[in-house]
Amino acid sequence: MWLLPEYPAIFWPCAIVAVVLVGIAKAGFGGGVGIVATPLIALSVSVADAAALMLPLLMVCDVFAIRHYRTNYDRRSIKLLLPGALVGVGLGAFFFGFFAHNPRVLESGLGCLAIVFVLFQATRSLLFEALEKRHPAALKGVLMGAASGFTSTLAHAGGPPATMYLLPQKLPRHLFVGTTVIFFAALNVIKLVPYIALGFMRPGILLTTLVLSPLSYIGVKLGIYLNGRFSEIWFNRLVYGLLLLTGLQLVLGTFIVGLVFR
Repeated sequence: MWLLPEYPAIFWPCAIVAVVLVGIAKAGFGGGVGIVATPLIALSVSVADAAALMLPLLMVCDVFAIRHYRTNYDRRSIKLLLPGALVGVGLGAFFFGFFAHNPRVLESGLGCLAIVFVLFQATRSLLFEALEKRHPAALKGVLMGAASGFTSTLAHAGGPPATMYLLPQKLPRHLFVGTTVIFFAALNVIKLVPYIALGFMRPGILLTTLVLSPLSYIGVKLGIYLNGRFSEIWFNRLVYGLLLLTGLQLVLGTFIVGLVFR
């Protein structure tokens, strides 16, 4: 019989906020705010459980996205990114397996990724301005694919490396979005293999994901409503501030978020 695991009380508020934010991001509001989901859930459960909870939700969202972009993507970019992504997923799986009995290393690693993502968002305009002056070589596509596969395996945070490769190519918007959708849909399927092999996809995890899944639909509806009605600027600042605090807490192992909101 499948039963929900006995999570700490803080798990449910964190998970609810995380899944709703993923839905909002999938609706195109708030940019990459969905990155906060895994670190936020990892405040209350292990990093492996947090990553495993999010993967099925992301795969369901991918199914709907692929319907719109299955023929609109840049095939050359996919051919370069995916081989590197396979290597990155393998490295991410090795990292998970090697430090399985040292949760502080996994928490610190996830926290560092969260902080790096915030720094990336803060400097992305300058970074992309510099990148746009260079035409990305094929090797860069493989390397960025590997980086994307690694960070995506650990935290479902593979967006920045892939974007750093795709954006300088100045693809039409529909091809840029379609390439991103197809790449990450394939990447999520690839990640499922090591997640199962490492024992992440337990019945209790899958049941919890099923319980949380309606919230992603609510998030999508909320994101659609917010689009065109509210500015993303302050919403993004709020979410990235939360992500920074979450990342610092994971790295330091202290209750920074609790101290701030006490």
